[in-house]
Amino acid sequence: MPAGRGEEVRANQSASGRLSPSTEVPPLGRSGNPPSAGPLREAARRRFRPGRPGAPGMPLLGRLLLLRAAGLLVGRRGPLAACGGARALSGGPAAAGGSGWAWYEALSAAAPVAWAEAGLVALQAASGLPWWASVVVASAVLRTGLTLPLAAHQGRVLAKLENLQPEVQSLAERLRREVSVCAARRGWSERAARFHFRKNLKRIVSELYIRDNCHPFKASLLIWIQVPVWLFVSIALRNFSIGRTASEAEFPIQEQLSVGGTLWFMDLTAPDDTLILPITLGLLNLLIVEIFVLQKPRLSRIQKCTTHIFRGMSALMVPVAASVPSAMALYWVSSSFMGLSHNLLLRSPAFRRLCRIPPTKSDSDTPYKDIMAAICAKYFLK
Repeated sequence: MPAGRGEEVRANQSASGRLSPSTEVPPLGRSGNPPSAGPLREAARRRFRPGRPGAPGMPLLGRLLLLRAAGLLVGRRGPLAACGGARALSGGPAAAGGSGWAWYEALSAAAPVAWAEAGLVALQAASGLPWWASVVVASAVLRTGLTLPLAAHQGRVLAKLENLQPEVQSLAERLRREVSVCAARRGWSERAARFHFRKNLKRIVSELYIRDNCHPFKASLLIWIQVPVWLFVSIALRNFSIGRTASEAEFPIQEQLSVGGTLWFMDLTAPDDTLILPITLGLLNLLIVEIFVLQKPRLSRIQKCTTHIFRGMSALMVPVAASVPSAMALYWVSSSFMGLSHNLLLRSPAFRRLCRIPPTKSDSDTPYKDIMAAICAKYFLK
């Protein structure tokens, strides 16, 4: 490299305002690349020294990549641990321009998230509860007031579909005989006969769905509402934890959360170092999946694949919950606990009658004894 190349680069960058004349330019090797990662590591340490917030104009992903390139992302919990916990990832709301996190920045500033934030603040202010109790109460209110009625509606639809199966099977057998006679009379091939059978069976089943008002899509209404609500509240709690949302109170919400915990998670803005909340979340989700499996003596191929997917997601949520603020993990644990309680409540014959869920052949007069017996037979009496 010519001797005057470094001075020329410094002069040009200083004129454009991007580099001061006193800034040193690392020398380049013969190949045109930095001779080692030493200058990069030293630059990263200067830029991200402990106690100094991240650069306000640099995207979050860019900061993490720079730290990784400098060899600073180490520790048991990776980026979150290296950056000093959840609060070190705040970086202000200016972190998304031109990075892969732009979609998340747009989502965290969306109107539903703002509504969730306002609802959480109003609930805490009206109840006067500490923040950990407010998070639990918010989860119970959402689960009981919103998703429980939808779960009861889902139970009615599924019960009607189950009671409809004998009629569908009878009509399918009758239609098969009629198609066979018609195929022999008109000389249809086997492929043409199957086409006419499926076409007419689909029409008959659709008419039965309309007659009994039990289209299968109505049974999926619960998940289409529950998942977005869960996501918006989770993002709202994360915004609180990283100080993204301002508060009219004397202390910012982030500071309130930092002292609003209880027991082993006193700081709701930091991850749970004991892993009690993440492991509890995984166990609750697995228990919900296994109870669903136990009530189905025979699973179809699709149901088996879906069950394995949900088991994998339950296990995956453990490390995810270990890397987010404790406020989010507490909300997830509370939500899963309420979901498990509602699933068990919907097994009660009295509650099913109260919700006007039609009785089915698979109903049991002693559902809780049957669940315990099935769990013991599957996991403890082998």
